[in-house]
Amino acid sequence: MFVGSLEIDLLLGDIHSLKQKRSVVRPIVAALARLRVAVAEVDDHDLHRRARIGVAAVAADARHLGEILDASEALVAGRPEIEVLSVRRLVRGGSDDD
Repeated sequence: MFVGSLEIDLLLGDIHSLKQKRSVVRPIVAALARLRVAVAEVDDHDLHRRARIGVAAVAADARHLGEILDASEALVAGRPEIEVLSVRRLVRGGSDDD
């Protein structure tokens, strides 16, 4: 079993309120959820122009997990209204412990 996560730090466009921020972040979170990953806004809740999104997935093999995380990162990076500042990826697993 392999477990992977992404922490995606975003700079949002011309945002002046938390309500506007929600209108940008919610569709991103919803789109990621359709990839069958666990996803949530995990930090920078009180900042108007910043958001940090966490994504987690589990797969039977490392290749499939990599594909899931790559697709998640590409989906976010393809959004024109935001700028991806950084992505931190963590993958664990592959232990033969039975």
